[in-house]
Amino acid sequence: MIGTSHVPGLLQTEDYARAVFSYWVPELVTGDVEPRVEHRMRRKAVLERCPYEVVLHEPVLRTRVADRRVARAQLDQIIRESERPSVTVRVVPFDTDGFGGASSALLYVGGAVPALDTVQRDTPYGTAFLDDAMELRNMRTLFRKVESAALDPVRSRDFIHRLSKEL
Repeated sequence: MIGTSHVPGLLQTEDYARAVFSYWVPELVTGDVEPRVEHRMRRKAVLERCPYEVVLHEPVLRTRVADRRVARAQLDQIIRESERPSVTVRVVPFDTDGFGGASSALLYVGGAVPALDTVQRDTPYGTAFLDDAMELRNMRTLFRKVESAALDPVRSRDFIHRLSKEL
């Protein structure tokens, strides 16, 4: 997964998810926010079953979708999740040379049969699924480029920890 505008849903705290959903345009009515937050929290069960790798661009970590308390709790949550054996978190800092970005959040789900792979591009306005062979090849290439620009997992965790202390 590549996070470019928000922390990916599987890593979000409830307060962070609530802030993201509440910010959408057009605004969601109050009754529509909580079921979405609850669903997002239930989806986290996948982290216990499947290996998961996420690459976050530094602006994602610095953007406060709510206040400092929520931002700090979100960074601490990412650090905790990154300590799970099945979760790898890597960061692309601002000062990385040769990083052109990824344009949107991207989830690449792959398996033993590449023709069955799927990409999910996630935006606040909706989700698009890509499964065309050429699109998948392009997304694999993009993910490799982003991954090669990122810090290793230990340096990434240290980086996030430093950002959390700055808040």
